[in-house]
Amino acid sequence: MIALLMRDLRLAIRAGGGFGLGLAFFLIVVVLVPFGVGPEAGLLSKIAPGILWVAALLAALLSLDRIFALDFEDGSLALLATSPLPLEGVSLIKALAHWITTGLPLCFAAPVLGFLLHLPTDAYWFLVISLLIGTPGLSMIGTFGAALTVGLRRGGLLLSLLVLPLYVPTLIMGADAVRRGADGMAATTPLMLLGVITLGSIAVLPFATAAALRVNLR
Repeated sequence: MIALLMRDLRLAIRAGGGFGLGLAFFLIVVVLVPFGVGPEAGLLSKIAPGILWVAALLAALLSLDRIFALDFEDGSLALLATSPLPLEGVSLIKALAHWITTGLPLCFAAPVLGFLLHLPTDAYWFLVISLLIGTPGLSMIGTFGAALTVGLRRGGLLLSLLVLPLYVPTLIMGADAVRRGADGMAATTPLMLLGVITLGSIAVLPFATAAALRVNLR
């Protein structure tokens, strides 16, 4: 499992779908928002929690089609399916590699970009915590969606249509936690619900992902 994780990390970086792509997209979205809604600090501060979470969600969506596509094209996925490592474990490692190369960098970059949107100081901690809790769930859900569309031509659009509705609860809870933190309110409930979504995804979706891979590899 460690060897597979290291291999996926190297492939993600070499293929250009790793650290740089997600961060660049995250930065572009945050920079463009003031041009669209105006530079008023009060307005930007109010919408910053939602904008930051939407940007993080879309950045995580960019590289989902690469999770299984490269392995499917070169035949590695078929070898993994017949290896001693169960496909459920493969799914978990793929999701972990995606989170390390996409979600984790976003967690560290978000406070810096939050400054550009005049995010209140009290909300920075809640922003980082909510992203650390929520982005692993995004990666696991995205891995499931990638398994459903593996092998399909131009499956990127279909993948987005499948995954985005499943991302909505995480988006709502994450943005609400940051918003509550900015207003000085307790954010325990949305953070707990965010954790439930992530833990539920990690507990259930590896089995669904493995089943989808078995169907597509027949």
